[in-house]
Amino acid sequence: MRYATVVITPGEGGLNPADSVLVASPAVERDVVHQVNLLNDGTIVMLYGLRGDIDRAVEELRDCDSVIAVDGSGEGEGLIYLHIEPDETSLQLMEIIQDNEVVLQTPLECTRGGGLRVTIVGDDATIQRAVDEVPDGVGVSLEGIGDYHPEADKLYGTLTARQREVLETAVEKGYYEVPRRATHEDIAREVGLSAGTVGEHLRKVEGRVLSSLVRR
Repeated sequence: MRYATVVITPGEGGLNPADSVLVASPAVERDVVHQVNLLNDGTIVMLYGLRGDIDRAVEELRDCDSVIAVDGSGEGEGLIYLHIEPDETSLQLMEIIQDNEVVLQTPLECTRGGGLRVTIVGDDATIQRAVDEVPDGVGVSLEGIGDYHPEADKLYGTLTARQREVLETAVEKGYYEVPRRATHEDIAREVGLSAGTVGEHLRKVEGRVLSSLVRR
């Protein structure tokens, strides 16, 4: 079994009209999409994880013509449920997953500029066909491909969005290289946190990894 991780990026805005509202909103920052499903009637339901003013974002989404229903919960960080009429692009993207024998791994990670980091699982030929079917006007950037190891992915999925962001930045900056090429302060400047908070996040991540190894 194989996996491919790609970032899909719209030409402008978001990947559907409601998503564009969230991308443009000063009230919230998109974090992840926990679930997304194409229903039998051709509409789409989504469950977002967001940071910011959830109630204000709900009100903004109610003004979007494509939104059938919306609800939210949380303060500072929370969830928004969306039921939408898809545009042509978002419908085509959902049909790629439905029509091909690939598994969409959730949560999907939201990126700056309205994109999504998506991991799909299947055989090489099916993954390639799914990537090739991404509609014109949507950018596709391949970030990784290889053998699928569900236990590692399951462990990564237990981390919070902030923990993943700090961990990925630490790896990119060379924090785990020998000799070490980055400090907590270097990472903190990249992610907008204090050095102490970065250290706390990394200790929690390392604790989960070590606990997982010991249990084996």
